Amino acid sequence: MNKGVWVLILALIIGVVMFVGTDTSEPVQAPSSSSESALPEPTIGLIDDARIKAADDEPGNWLAYGRTYDETRFSPLTEINRESVKDLGLAWYKDMGTSRALEATPIVVDGIMFFTTSWSRVYAVDARTGDTLWSYDPEVPGEWARYACCDVVNRGVAVYQGRVYVGSLDGRLIALDAGTGAEIWQVDTLIDRERPYTVTGAPRVANGKVFIGNGGAEYGVRGYVTAYDAASGDQVWRFYTVPGDPSLPFESPEMEMAAKTWKGGEWWKVGGGGTVWNSIVYDPDFNQLYLGVGNGSPWTRVIRSPGGGDNLFLSSIVALDADTGEMNWYYQTTPGDNWDYTAVQDMALADWQIDGESRKVLLQAPKNGFFYMLDRKDGKLLAANPFATVTWATHVDLETGRPVENPDLDYQDKGKWVMPGPLGAHNWQAMSVDVDAGLVYIPAQDNPLFYEMTSEYKASGVYKYKPKGWNTGLEFGRLAQVMLDNIADQPMPKGYLKAFDPATGEDRWVVEIPHYWNGGVLGTEGGLVFQGNALGMFVAYDKATGEKLWEFNTYTSMLAPPISFELDGTQYVSILTGTGGADLFGGEPLPPVAEHASLTYNNYGRLLVFKVGGEAELPVPTVRDRSIPSREVAQLDIGSIARGEAAYNENCAVCHGFLARSGGSIPDLRRMTPETIALWNDIVLEGLWSANGMASFADALTEAQASDVLSYVKARAEEDRLVAGGEKEIPKMTWLTGAGE
Repeated sequence: MNKGVWVLILALIIGVVMFVGTDTSEPVQAPSSSSESALPEPTIGLIDDARIKAADDEPGNWLAYGRTYDETRFSPLTEINRESVKDLGLAWYKDMGTSRALEATPIVVDGIMFFTTSWSRVYAVDARTGDTLWSYDPEVPGEWARYACCDVVNRGVAVYQGRVYVGSLDGRLIALDAGTGAEIWQVDTLIDRERPYTVTGAPRVANGKVFIGNGGAEYGVRGYVTAYDAASGDQVWRFYTVPGDPSLPFESPEMEMAAKTWKGGEWWKVGGGGTVWNSIVYDPDFNQLYLGVGNGSPWTRVIRSPGGGDNLFLSSIVALDADTGEMNWYYQTTPGDNWDYTAVQDMALADWQIDGESRKVLLQAPKNGFFYMLDRKDGKLLAANPFATVTWATHVDLETGRPVENPDLDYQDKGKWVMPGPLGAHNWQAMSVDVDAGLVYIPAQDNPLFYEMTSEYKASGVYKYKPKGWNTGLEFGRLAQVMLDNIADQPMPKGYLKAFDPATGEDRWVVEIPHYWNGGVLGTEGGLVFQGNALGMFVAYDKATGEKLWEFNTYTSMLAPPISFELDGTQYVSILTGTGGADLFGGEPLPPVAEHASLTYNNYGRLLVFKVGGEAELPVPTVRDRSIPSREVAQLDIGSIARGEAAYNENCAVCHGFLARSGGSIPDLRRMTPETIALWNDIVLEGLWSANGMASFADALTEAQASDVLSYVKARAEEDRLVAGGEKEIPKMTWLTGAGE
């Protein structure tokens, strides 16, 4: 295989994170707002703390994000089991009118299912039939999509005391009446609306408070979590996860302590990062709230903190007093994070047998590849075992609690392949914890990245912050050339479903999946593990052996985790379909990575619900027409193509895919019509399609640069057209190796 083929393979399998683009879904009509005093006494969604604490007493409901406050995502239901699963069929399905990624965990209470779709839209449906009871559209401004690193996704709602709480992509927390969908109140959660913050995670509720974090670290923001009064929306407390300007008064003693671990630099001007964009878990045993804290901004520590230091509380688990927001303890999984190794992945709480003693533990498998078991009372590290391929560190020292970094993979002076890459050994896709078996069922992956400091920084020692762009500190403009130069050492990506023992670090069983970017997991007392994968298959495995017992072709790749509930004595399993999210950058894959279902057919956003004996059928889709029209490239300037390559990678690839090869949920620029090409500047610079999510990039691109990007896209389109038609092998075009720069 020649080097041209390899560079395409390498580029398309690397996961980084991103988004913007268009959406063809129909808008959902928002109900009119109502004042709190005008609302009747709630009769729907009557979930309270006592009910969530006793969730195992009503296993037919799914009352909280992870089913219970423990967030183990393990169902006690048994009607669907090893024997009956062969008869599992589709009970009903619901088209959600979107081709964007769906990531939500539905809440099911008393026969009603509450969930979100793209653009933070909320639905309440009859869980028996799928009939819509109400829907709500927060009307997120389309141009805000540019700030969403990983598509216009939302992971769900919280339901509490007759209300439904949702965070909108543009940073609002909204309370809705659970019975009607009428808006009760909304608050702006953002400390600075000029900064590119987003909210994609599900809120959590406990003790009369709603807890919400935010995202945006890549773009340059400062992380924090806020508690609001569930009844009124008034702010109760706020905890910052990284320090601000040290010349100003600190907001808390924790920030004064943290500032001592940031040395040199002016991180606060970029923001510092540390966003809590996914996992927030409430622990009623200790009245603690656990925050999973994200990566730094920029990713590279030498830029944000040139004097070194651990940079607290990046990539940390932080335990707060749930009533006051004061910190009780913290544990940092990746001190001085240098790789985008967020610790925002799901955390679960359990009573675990360790050396014959029951311990109240917190479990997490963050991006960095080590599975952590902590004592919830004080944060003491009990175990840290690798669950995927890890090269950045050799091990975690249990005495100090710190990882031992591999000095051979320091990329400050020379770029290196590192595993995991920014997609992580495990991302936000949910794991399931089987306490009785002493196992976790986890969607894991081996996915590398070539980490290299930017050419600008290596030449001058100066990093220029991009206010509305990605701020990683890594080289992306020349990524194709960089990878081609380092092809010999590149490890290949893989995806897995694992039954993993977190105490010993041993795999009970492993299922390898042909594509690395797969969905969340549900374990059940019926002896099953459910997962939707990139190939479009919804699969049930024997939890004891990993043997595949059942599968259903959804024709769409999946990221969302399944749930299970029971109504009228019948058990159901449900999942949302639709991929994209954090792997938009990876784009259209080439062998040896398998092509995923959403690329082959379409990225159909649907809610699927299954039961034993279900007889509904999905329409069989036609294969997507992916032919590429011929482009006139003979007159294109080689220098323009080369400049366009760098500008595209820095501004467009995050959504439209590396090498201009979209993964299927965002429009593929190689297939633009002549009419669209004629509107290129109107779209890219004037914001013609802002309402659909394609904001103006006039602040990042000049007219000449926009023209260069178009030249690059045309050249890439013609190259791939010739290869697909068998007219040529991958051409060794001079622009691909940097000529003309």
